[in-house]
Amino acid sequence: MWELMFWPCAACILLPWLLVYLGLHVVQRGIIFIDIAMAQMASLGICLGVLLDYEPESVMSYVLGLGVTLLGAAIFSVTGKRASQVPQEAVIGISYVVAAAAAILLLSRSAHGNEEIRNMLVGDITVVSAAEVWKCFAVFVVVGIVHFIFRKNFLLVSFQREEAYVRKWRVRWWDFFFYATFGIVVTIFVRVAGVLLVFSYLIVPAVCAVTLARRISMRLLIGWGISLLGGIGGVYVSIRGDFPSGAAIVCTFGALLIITSLIALVRPRVTRA
Repeated sequence: MWELMFWPCAACILLPWLLVYLGLHVVQRGIIFIDIAMAQMASLGICLGVLLDYEPESVMSYVLGLGVTLLGAAIFSVTGKRASQVPQEAVIGISYVVAAAAAILLLSRSAHGNEEIRNMLVGDITVVSAAEVWKCFAVFVVVGIVHFIFRKNFLLVSFQREEAYVRKWRVRWWDFFFYATFGIVVTIFVRVAGVLLVFSYLIVPAVCAVTLARRISMRLLIGWGISLLGGIGGVYVSIRGDFPSGAAIVCTFGALLIITSLIALVRPRVTRA
């Protein structure tokens, strides 16, 4: 069993650090479902590649997935106005539904459409290969370096948005830059993990961290801890009980969120200790 768990666990150790960081930005911006919408857009691009007879793991499929995701990044950066009669969450929800429906239409023309729809939705991290893990990790490192270089800009736009407007920053351009890097991460991870697991990795650890701490550094540490527990614990449950890996990890994250909420009710935030 331990041989089966090695690379799935390696993926759960090497990859979540950037997802947790990006998830904190998403939660702070209050656009929780943008990650699942962009993950579905990446899935749509990959589905288009499958219909064109490219392998889902091929470079062309990733290029198509990234192209659709960048289109989503442009849409969300334009619609993220300070004041609008149409909430951005509505645009995000519509984008998700349309992308999901379009993916189903495309895969209905594929001989293995039903199987591909399932893989895109829930994934199967237990069959991840060493090459996929290192490829994702390399991309994550590059994106992480970009975010480190521009960390003050990204943090100001996400955590002190009104201040960015006061300073007359081009907020929409910084939004697009953020969503573009976000899309690169989502596109390469969605094929490994599936849409639901991408959403869980981005949001659940971040929500747990926000529940327990105020400082960003402490939130990162808590989020990384939750992601490690949820990922490795879910992989173990999946292999031990012969359950689908994506569903097992998502449910493990759900259990950790419940535990975190109970802890927050019975004790003060860790930053006050």
